[in-house]
Amino acid sequence: MRQALNLGVARQVENVKCFAMKVKLIRPGLEKRALVVRLRRIKGQIEGIEKMVEADADCSDVLMQVVSARRALKSFSEKVIEFHMRACLESTTSRSEGRHNLRSLLTVLERYAV
Repeated sequence: MRQALNLGVARQVENVKCFAMKVKLIRPGLEKRALVVRLRRIKGQIEGIEKMVEADADCSDVLMQVVSARRALKSFSEKVIEFHMRACLESTTSRSEGRHNLRSLLTVLERYAV
């Protein structure tokens, strides 16, 4: 088992495999809760934007809310990438597995950057 940090919480990572960019892991309750809370906040922001559009709100106000929602989603995805990165790199048992996991991580980062 190896230590991993995510959202400021130390925990054990067991049997993490990064094949084909897939990480199978059961997240601890607090970590999962923090991610779900972020997603619900983003969902609320999107629903608010939808209501603003339906109410013919001022375009600049709508765009400010869009910027806010994009930033929140970017922050969420950065936390997920951080976890993926730590899990892939810290779970390796050999050099070849480490190289494979690093390639997988780079593929994820390339897709995220687009």
